[in-house]
Amino acid sequence: MGKVFIVGIGPGNEENRTIRADRALEACDVIAGYPVYVDLVKDRYPGKELVSTPMTQEARRCQMALDLAKSGKTVALVCSGDSGIYGMAALVYELRGENSEPEVEVVPGLTAACSGGAVLGAPLTHDFAVISLSDRLTPWETIENRLRCAAEGNFAIAIYNPASHGRPDHLKRACDILLRVLPEERLCGIVRNIGREGQSSRILTLGELQAADVDMFCTVFVGNSSTKVVNGALITPRGYRNV
Repeated sequence: MGKVFIVGIGPGNEENRTIRADRALEACDVIAGYPVYVDLVKDRYPGKELVSTPMTQEARRCQMALDLAKSGKTVALVCSGDSGIYGMAALVYELRGENSEPEVEVVPGLTAACSGGAVLGAPLTHDFAVISLSDRLTPWETIENRLRCAAEGNFAIAIYNPASHGRPDHLKRACDILLRVLPEERLCGIVRNIGREGQSSRILTLGELQAADVDMFCTVFVGNSSTKVVNGALITPRGYRNV
């Protein structure tokens, strides 16, 4: 009986990949995942069997990883960012059910809220919420409620999956909801292709964010009432006195 490592590979570059993730990828026989994520690691770990499935076939991908492990192989199922934050870890456990085999080990990684925040400065130093705008698995009404509650609670917000070809207006709709509670001048940030070729970032206001050009490779940050720009960095103070 083999084993499944569910590996968070971070934003994509080797510098932001953990030692534990590197060891799991070195030890495996098979690297499985979404094609974009497999492509990010395959050259660093040559000689591995590569298995991938497209978007919307996550359950099939995870079942393939479990089946390969049952056949005696060690599988690294790679996830962008962290393996448990919008990753495949929970789905693998669901599919394995109450069985104790194959062995499953979750390897955490650096999620976009952390790596993207570091590009902008330090926008999440105080309490924050992480919300995905993808309504493929979550009803839009639930997403609306979470956005409203985060705004009313004065949380800084990290927004994942702000737009795609199938939902190009979701960020604008999210901004409409936030603007019912927050002022147009609330500071925000966008980071695209975190840790990958073509990385870019921008600081802007919530009013400007409504019309911003974003895609699935972007992570969006909305500050709280204390968020400010200091020497070009977007920061949310923790609240230390005498600063």
